Amino acid sequence: MAAPTAWIVAAAPLAAALAALAAAFLTGFDQRSAMPPDLAARFYGFFLDRYPLFAFAIAYGVARLLAVALAPGRSGALRRVIGAALGLMLLLGLSLHPTFGGMVLRAGFGTGSGAFLNGTPMAAAYVLGAAAAAGLFGSALGLGAALIGRPGTPRPGSRLRRAGRAILHALAGFLALWFAAALIGLARDAGFGPWPRRPLDARDAAIAAGLLTVAALPHMLLVVSRLRPRRTDRPV
Repeated sequence: MAAPTAWIVAAAPLAAALAALAAAFLTGFDQRSAMPPDLAARFYGFFLDRYPLFAFAIAYGVARLLAVALAPGRSGALRRVIGAALGLMLLLGLSLHPTFGGMVLRAGFGTGSGAFLNGTPMAAAYVLGAAAAAGLFGSALGLGAALIGRPGTPRPGSRLRRAGRAILHALAGFLALWFAAALIGLARDAGFGPWPRRPLDARDAAIAAGLLTVAALPHMLLVVSRLRPRRTDRPV
C-alpha cells in the first residue's frame, strides 16, 4: 500500500474521534439534550460519568473498522460488507450492551476493583483494569478486521513466519490499546470537566483532544508500520 494511503487509513479513526468531540462541543450536547427516554437510560449513567472519553473511543473503533473495509486490499466487496457489519455489531455490542460501556468497561472496572480489594496497589489495579478493557476492545477490532480482510498486500514468507508476525502484531496492537485505555481513563484526573452533566467548554474540549490524540498515536503508528511498503516489498 502506498505510504499516503497508509497514513490516511491509520489516521482516519483518530480524525473520526476528534470530529465526534468537535460535534459535541459545537452543538452543546449534554445529558439535557433531547433523546428518546429508553436511549437516554441506556446511555447516561455511572460509566459515562466516570469514563466520558470512551464515547469517542467508540467512534475511533467504528472508524477503524470502516477504514479497513474501504482500504485497498484483496478482499471482495461482499466479504467487506458482511465482515464490516459483523465487526461493527460485535464492537458496538461489547461497548454499549446492556448500557454504555458494555462488557468493555465492566470488565475493566471489575478487574481493577477486584484486584484493589484483594490488596493490589491502586495504580497497579488500575493498569490491570485498563488491560482487561483494552483486551476486549482490541479483540472486537481484531476479529472485525479479520472478517473484513486485512488491507494491503500480505508480506512474503513461510507460514510459520507469517504466523509469528501476526502474533507480534496482535501483541503490539494490544499494548497500544492498553496504553490508550489507561490514558483516556484518567480524563477526570487530568482536569476534564463534568461532561455530559453540562456542555463541553473550550478547556474541556482541548483536554479531551489532547488525551485522545496522545492515546491514539501508538496504535496509529503501528497501523502505518504494517501498511507502508518496505524496501523488500517494492518492485525493482
